[in-house]
Amino acid sequence: MSALAPSLEAYFTGRLVSQRAASPNTIAAYALTFRLLLAFASGRAGSPPNKLDIAQLDAPLVGAFLERLERDRHNAAATRNMRLAAIHSLFAYLALHHPEHAGSIQRVLSIPQKRTESTLVTYLVEDEVTALLEACDLRSWTGRRDHAMFALTIQTGLRISELAGLTCEDVSLGRGANVHTLGKGRKERRTPLVPSTIRVLEAWLRERAAAPTDPLFPTSTGRCLSRDAVERRLAHHVTLAGTSCPSITAKRVTMHTLRHTAAMRLLLAGNDVTVIALWLGHEQLATTNIYLHADMSHKQRAIDRVTPLAAKPGRYRPPDPLIAFLEAL
Repeated sequence: MSALAPSLEAYFTGRLVSQRAASPNTIAAYALTFRLLLAFASGRAGSPPNKLDIAQLDAPLVGAFLERLERDRHNAAATRNMRLAAIHSLFAYLALHHPEHAGSIQRVLSIPQKRTESTLVTYLVEDEVTALLEACDLRSWTGRRDHAMFALTIQTGLRISELAGLTCEDVSLGRGANVHTLGKGRKERRTPLVPSTIRVLEAWLRERAAAPTDPLFPTSTGRCLSRDAVERRLAHHVTLAGTSCPSITAKRVTMHTLRHTAAMRLLLAGNDVTVIALWLGHEQLATTNIYLHADMSHKQRAIDRVTPLAAKPGRYRPPDPLIAFLEAL
């Protein structure tokens, strides 16, 4: 093996697992990054991945790899930056153990993150939420499972990794009903459940009749649903919901959209962003502030509060249709 193969193995076992105690999700994301990178580099060099040398993974090759992610795999800039962060982490480790490649390693570490656009979050309004839940066929086992899964996500705002990792014992339906999760950054939290969600989960757990450590939302064979499987089920039901609620098909709906929906429902109910941050498990309050930008009602109330005292609160309405036409030009 070349210097790259044992160094990459040592990076995962020594740095990520032993020193940083990285979560399984982080390890899986980093492993995927390097599988993609090594396949790309192997194709360029014409040699198998275990024969590649550190010097072959130079800055031009890494830059070409990042461009290919966006061009061929249609990855967003945020995904590209996530892959680059994994590469930077590896090369920072290599810089300590292979100073003979210091120049090449430093050039890779100098590749900058790509600037991303700040867009408004996408979330479902109440009619769309109703249409999505009603699209689940309650006459079938998978339909009842998906209905419970989506209802729980919309109310609690769980991440897809948290949802897929739930076991039956993570749900407490007695006094102070809640769902227990081990979230991003290994942070534990308990999210309260409202009566409608409690009723759905009670019915599902009765039907599930499984051991406490079994998956809460399994496949038909009893195994944990993968993230891709959950997203495919959601996409299927969004398509069905579009027949009764066309507006939902105009949105790109993912499981993270349902998380945004939970946050926006809390915000529109008058909850402070600090409460929403705790609810969602956000470490930084700035992450939660994106929901303030998406809520037009907060902005309208701000406008109303700064209306001159002599004027009536509310939106300006032109006195004449012709004046309104001219002002709109």
